[in-house]
Amino acid sequence: MGLDHVGLCGMKDIDEAEAFYTQALAPLGYKVQIKIPGMAMGFGESKYKPDFWIAAGPPVRGGPIPTEGAGHVAFKGTRAQVHAFHEAALQAGGKCNGPPGFRKEYHPFYYGAFVLDPYGNNIEVVNHGSAWQWIWYLLGTKLGFIAPEDTKKAY
Repeated sequence: MGLDHVGLCGMKDIDEAEAFYTQALAPLGYKVQIKIPGMAMGFGESKYKPDFWIAAGPPVRGGPIPTEGAGHVAFKGTRAQVHAFHEAALQAGGKCNGPPGFRKEYHPFYYGAFVLDPYGNNIEVVNHGSAWQWIWYLLGTKLGFIAPEDTKKAY
């Protein structure tokens, strides 16, 4: 089973966080869907169910507010959305934590961008390549046409 939703807690200024995420996630089609004034809000790309939440308080009732920058969330998107997210997030006040590009240390087709939100959380949009890219790459390495270290030739 996959994830149902994910959230980042401890936003010191929920209004600032809303402004940042509204602008940064717009290229992915995400909008605020549910708002609990002064406490939390849920974003999503469908009309019916938010899958990304931000909250002003701690993750556990009565618990401590987490240290800033404790979270990492990766959204999936196209390569164009990777670029659009990065641009929108920087314009919204985020700090670049890795420009759009390939991350060969993860796998040959990992294409992503990373931005730190106003609280230091690492927010990412990633594209893992198409099924056809993976088929050709795996077939090419199996048949010896592509050496595993020559991943630049895979696309």
